[in-house]
Amino acid sequence: MRVLLLASFCLSWLLPSLGSDEPIRIGIVGLDTSHVIAFTKQFNDPDNPKHVRGGRVVAAYKGGSPDIASSADRIDGFTETLVNDFGVTLYEDISSLCQNVDAILLESVDGRKHLEQARPIFEAGLPVFIDKPVAGSLRDAIKIFQLAEDSGTPCWSASSLRFRPGVASVASADAGEVRGAFSYGPASIEPTHPDLFWYGIHPTEALFTVLGSGCISVVRTHTDDTDIVTGIWKDGKVGVVYGQRNQKTGFKVIKFGTKKIVEQAEGGDYTEMLEAIIDFFKTGHPPVSAADTLEIYAFMEAADESKRRNGAPVTLEEVFKMARP
Repeated sequence: MRVLLLASFCLSWLLPSLGSDEPIRIGIVGLDTSHVIAFTKQFNDPDNPKHVRGGRVVAAYKGGSPDIASSADRIDGFTETLVNDFGVTLYEDISSLCQNVDAILLESVDGRKHLEQARPIFEAGLPVFIDKPVAGSLRDAIKIFQLAEDSGTPCWSASSLRFRPGVASVASADAGEVRGAFSYGPASIEPTHPDLFWYGIHPTEALFTVLGSGCISVVRTHTDDTDIVTGIWKDGKVGVVYGQRNQKTGFKVIKFGTKKIVEQAEGGDYTEMLEAIIDFFKTGHPPVSAADTLEIYAFMEAADESKRRNGAPVTLEEVFKMARP
């Protein structure tokens, strides 16, 4: 498996606000997710008890996907809130947006749009965080990170669960020799995307945060209400994602070791991830590598392939081969 790593970035793109008290001017691409309101509130409102310093959302490109209800039904309301409550300036195209900001949050809820929308960002050389899902297919995810590397543009993607203190505590806890982990959470499906890309990314990323990279094969059991995806790691660890639909559930990841079992504590929000984003905008160093993110998406793509094969095992090497041009 060829590992895609972002190149070491030259310092020519460094933000003009570095070394000053001026906040980083953040631009948002895609206004059809609740994240754009939640993130802007934490960045822009100093009276917010969860205020994250160092950046300010100042401009945006609306975007939108008429064939996805959660985009079409909400984008106008989110756009009005950003403009009226936070004074965000709208631009007609992404290239114009990039000329008036220092960094980008690519927030379009539709991962299919991300490759096309990332191109002008990479051409402008602006550091970019790509919200989940990083793309609408593993093939596009590979292309995105390859373009980022080729252009020398700092880029990364992650679920916010990776940064929740409860998940981080499970990952760092000494449980002895780690034998496996179990991660559960909501896993609603959007027909335009691979099944786990839409919301199953959250429990999947929590699983990988705890177990690390090294998954080699996946088996999936699927019903209308539940997905059980079991991965085998090259060192023998077993990781399970238990995705639930049509039932009330939160998120939790549990680590199994030879000394003890460690469970995630409840609670958490976007704060730690937003702090990581600001640090990334300042330094150009992604906290999650392209290789680690691509393995997560290969795991989810292999889960879809296993479903198509009636629950047969599928290797990540195989789905990487199918996805690469």
